[in-house]
Amino acid sequence: MSWDISDIKNWGPDKHEKGAVIPEAGNAVGYRTGGWRTNRPVRDDETCTQCLFCYFYCPDSSVIVEGQEVVDFDLDHCKGCAQCATECPVDAITMHPEAEFRRKS
Repeated sequence: MSWDISDIKNWGPDKHEKGAVIPEAGNAVGYRTGGWRTNRPVRDDETCTQCLFCYFYCPDSSVIVEGQEVVDFDLDHCKGCAQCATECPVDAITMHPEAEFRRKS
């Protein structure tokens, strides 16, 4: 099945088919899908043993690894599911409310 999406920029909410908010597979990298996250992962560098469980268990590929070590989280795509914190064997990752990180004006 293929949808004609040539005029998708002109569609309103009533034009989208159910589940048709992403017009083609494999394009999540082009969208900031972590924008609705309510909790953010925070990793304690001192406690982390670099087992990479968080990397392997993350359903959004949001754990950034450089030189075979976890260095950060891709917060543009992390949805705050806490799978990384749940699977961490040394509790080096904790989840914090996103509101803690908002700028105070």
